[in-house]
Amino acid sequence: MTQLPSAVSVRESGTGTPLVLLHAFPLNASMWSAQLDALPGMTGDEARVIAPDQRGFGGTELGADEPSLDLVADDLALLLDAAGVDRAVVGGLSMGGYVALAFARRHPDRLAGLLLANTRATADTDAARANRERIAAAVTARESVQLLLDEEVAAGQLGPDSRHLVERVQAMVADAPPAAVAWAQRAMAARPDSLDTLAGLRVPVAVVAGAEDALVAPAEAELMARTHPDAELTVIPGVGHLSALEAPGAFDAAVRRLLARVAAG
Repeated sequence: MTQLPSAVSVRESGTGTPLVLLHAFPLNASMWSAQLDALPGMTGDEARVIAPDQRGFGGTELGADEPSLDLVADDLALLLDAAGVDRAVVGGLSMGGYVALAFARRHPDRLAGLLLANTRATADTDAARANRERIAAAVTARESVQLLLDEEVAAGQLGPDSRHLVERVQAMVADAPPAAVAWAQRAMAARPDSLDTLAGLRVPVAVVAGAEDALVAPAEAELMARTHPDAELTVIPGVGHLSALEAPGAFDAAVRRLLARVAAG
């Protein structure tokens, strides 16, 4: 039986519609600080924002299980149980989007709405899987995430107008444990195509993309938006891969529109 890791770190604010935000690789839930402040609204009752650290990142233990995003999705279901939440709007950015799609596939009855930001529903290409294994093997052998810093992962995630955020993102990358980086890379490499899952959902969907995203082309967002009959696409100008950090106002506006559609039922 699946169990949560013995140590789980969750940031939470607000009292309204449950909204789970799943962070990007190789960051942690601190990337959602602006959303934790803003999305509950002035009175706090617009959203109940729940931002967990995924396995191995931030304050959550990795555990001894084999790499699988399905396991991370099941962690979320158990976390919602512990929080007394039956159904939630689940959102993820990049890797978090992969986990959100896994959650939609495994726990569709727990889903009130879906937010997919700077992510894709298609599986990795052979080249992408090979690159993930290269990174996983290197950080494991060296017991260090210096490779990610050497390859300027932080800068590569940001759009040309967001260079002021490099140090903040770089600090999150540097904090990622090597074992978690390797585990997550292998879990992402093994994920299936989720277009059929997305097409079959009967909840509102919001898709957010950065017009300058060098890691996930806006065409992937357009494909997801076409796949789901009730999807709203937002492409944010001048923004790279970390839209929630780079343009929190525009990102939050897209989330609020999704929350309103969920509330309208």
